[in-house]
Amino acid sequence: MPKPRNVAARLTGSAPVFAALGDETRLRLVSRLCHEGAMSISRLAEGSELTRQAITKHLRVMEAAGLLQATRRGRESIWQLAPERLEEARRCLDVISAQWDVTLDRLKKLVEE
Repeated sequence: MPKPRNVAARLTGSAPVFAALGDETRLRLVSRLCHEGAMSISRLAEGSELTRQAITKHLRVMEAAGLLQATRRGRESIWQLAPERLEEARRCLDVISAQWDVTLDRLKKLVEE
């Protein structure tokens, strides 16, 4: 298991990702991009109660966290996931899960003694 200091540094570095994903609207946008692939703001706004401006704000937050990247195609920005940051977040959750398992094992041994 990684040393606690290394774990803390990794988790701190991933905090912007978790903060960005802590919003229900942003989670829905990430889910759509995962399932449907790269798309424009106009397409992301289809069927949504949100305005294109509101969606743009959410996309910019996720871009700042490194979760998304945009490329220009004519007058439109096409947004896609940056899977590396999602993978990094998954690895952090795996580390936390492993730490939790160790803690529960210690508690179980203490209770059984």
